Amino acid sequence: MQVDIDVKKHGIGKTALVVDDNPAIRRMISSALLSDGFETCGEAENGKESLELAREIHPDIVTMDLSMPEMNGLEAAAELHKLYPKTPIILFTLYGDGLSSSDAARSGVSLVLPKTTPLSMLVIMAHRLLGMPDR
Repeated sequence: MQVDIDVKKHGIGKTALVVDDNPAIRRMISSALLSDGFETCGEAENGKESLELAREIHPDIVTMDLSMPEMNGLEAAAELHKLYPKTPIILFTLYGDGLSSSDAARSGVSLVLPKTTPLSMLVIMAHRLLGMPDR
């Protein structure tokens, strides 16, 4: 993955929650969001941990992997959606091909993106889901 983020800061004042069991991927996503001006970027390694951290940081947006130990992304998304129904959740996964959009939507997922998507596009989609203008 490559981090190509415009120097304009669009995420100023926003809080993100990045949930992935791979520490390198978590750091790359967090780095992309922080370099875009997001104020806080909490990181969780599984769905269960994401619920605990979300209660602390009250995220404006969440990126979530699908396949994780303890609680998978759809289960965690459903619980996060109950806590924060207006918070967009991006399922950022390698395994989204077999996932129906209706299953994702029922779990509170706003958007499914494959991990082959450039991080710059992930950030742009986060802006759109937050109602922020494109660069």
